[in-house]
Amino acid sequence: MKSKKIWANFGVQDLERTTKFYKGIGFKQNGASEQLTSFFFGEKDFIIHFFLKDILEPAMKGSIIDSKAGNEIIFTLSADSKEEVNNWEKEVREAGGTIVSKPEEFGEGYYGFVFADPDGHKFNIFFM
Repeated sequence: MKSKKIWANFGVQDLERTTKFYKGIGFKQNGASEQLTSFFFGEKDFIIHFFLKDILEPAMKGSIIDSKAGNEIIFTLSADSKEEVNNWEKEVREAGGTIVSKPEEFGEGYYGFVFADPDGHKFNIFFM
């Protein structure tokens, strides 16, 4: 099987809140409609669509996990320095995200933190 492209789809409660959050931490918007808001992540423009949960759930043919109660997947975003990790932590907090773990050393050569967006979707920010 050969796949031309891959992207992620997350369910959210409020498109305006989601758009404001991801713009607030510096991501470029890919587009939007009445059903979704979409952003590019990373230098290769990985796309994450944030659909209204009520739209996405029937298309998934099953319920979507409550991301505030458990983990669905954690994407890791790389940083170029410890200073950049610390700046991301500040930007995430100011944009309304939840800091799950403060920036810290993770073994030799790893420094980062975990945050959740307003809907509970988790991301790692790491410098390694």
